[in-house]
Order: sequence, then C-alpha cells, then structure tokens
Amino acid sequence: MERITMAIDEPLAREFDELIARRGYGSRSEAMRDLLRREVEGDRAGRGDSGHCVASLSYVYNHHVRDLAERLTEAQHEHHDLVVATMHVHLDHDHCLEVEILKGPTIEVRRFADRIQAERGVRHAAINAIGVEPTDRHAAAGAHHHHGHQHLIPRS
Repeated sequence: MERITMAIDEPLAREFDELIARRGYGSRSEAMRDLLRREVEGDRAGRGDSGHCVASLSYVYNHHVRDLAERLTEAQHEHHDLVVATMHVHLDHDHCLEVEILKGPTIEVRRFADRIQAERGVRHAAINAIGVEPTDRHAAAGAHHHHGHQHLIPRS
C-alpha cells in the first residue's frame, strides 16, 4: 500500500470528519479510498474506457402507461445477456418499482439503462455501476480455474 499525505484547511477537515462519521467510516483513509475509487471509475467511464461492470438499475414507472410493462419486459428479454435478475415491487395502484441487476460491457449496460429510462412512463431512474475485471480465476492466490463461467473481480 502506498501512503499519500495531503494538507486541507480546518473547516474542510471538520466537514469531512463529520461526513465520514455519518457514513460510518472507521478512518479518513477508508473514506478517501472510496472517494478516489469513485472518481477514478467516473473518469474511466467518461472516457469510454471502463471495460466491464456490474450494476443495479432502479426505476419507478406507471404501469397504466399503454404497453409499458410489456416494452420493459421485452427489452429485458432482448438483453438477457446483460440482465441477471429483476425485482418488481408494487408501490401503489399506479406505480411499480423495478430493480435490475446487470453485468457486461459497461457501454452496453449504460446503453440498456438509457433505453429503459427513455421509455415514456419511466420515472426516477438511477444506475449504480461498479467496474470489474472478468477472469476465469479466483481472486485468491493459487486458486483453481473455472472453465465455462467468469468471475468478476471489482477493481481496486
């Protein structure tokens, strides 16, 4: 592990300490690592250099909008290679929440999420993507190989 030293003004340090306490971090270092990972991954995604990801896509939609439920289901079937699982929740008489777990090339996952969000009647869509490295090996040293399926190791 590499050590980085930085200086920040006292008001910002106080606010940062309050933030990490609210979020339950054990140290400034843990919080800084998460912030840096988020920024590095965001930059990588912005450059189109983000490889593969796992993601959760959540959205609320009005199930009374004509054929919307069918269009959403059809999109999921068309992209069965990206959609790992879907959870459907009835919020009230008109609205449903769906959460989809996705995996695959980041550009394709984001394209799929954009398509879903663009459907008329879909509201409050959000995606959370985490960059991963596909491999047929376990992360642990000396672990065995898997033939026929991949492991997705989160980037550090």
